[in-house]
Amino acid sequence: MGYGAMSLQIASLLRDAKNLELLRLLRRDPRAAIADLARGIAMSAPAVRERLQRLEDAGIITGTNLGLDPAALGYPVLAFVRVRPAPGQLGKVIDLAKRTPQVIECHRVTGEDCFVLKLRIASIDRLDSVLDSFLAFGQTTTSIVQSTPVPPRDLPFPQ
Repeated sequence: MGYGAMSLQIASLLRDAKNLELLRLLRRDPRAAIADLARGIAMSAPAVRERLQRLEDAGIITGTNLGLDPAALGYPVLAFVRVRPAPGQLGKVIDLAKRTPQVIECHRVTGEDCFVLKLRIASIDRLDSVLDSFLAFGQTTTSIVQSTPVPPRDLPFPQ
C-alpha cells in the first residue's frame, strides 16, 4: 500500500469514535484484556480483536511501552548528545549508536549536527567512555538534564 493510501486508511481509522475510545482505554492500561476492552466500548471481543489488528496493521498501535523508572534500574543521569560526524563517518555513527546500550534514542536531525542521541547512564563519570567512542567519528556536544518540568506525555487524540 502506498503512502497516500496508508494515510487515508489511518485518517479513516482515527475518525471512528469506537477506535478512539479503544485507544484511550489502551493508553490507560496497555495490558488490558480483550474482554475488558470489549466491555469498555460495548462491542464483542472478536470485533475488538479485529479493530486492534487494523490499528496495528496501519501502524497506529506500535507495540507496548512498559514504563520503567531508569533511576530505579541504576541509570539516573539523562543526557542529550549532539553529534557532528566527520566526513564519511555518518554510517559509523549510526552503527555505534545502535551498538551502545546507553543510547536509548537516536534521531537524525537538520542543522549543523546530524544526530541527537538520548543517553541514560549510571553516573556522570561514566559519560566519558560513551562520548569517547563517538569522538572517534566526529564532534560531540553534550547537555546533561538537570530536571524535567514537562515529563513525557501522550499526544492528544484527533478531534
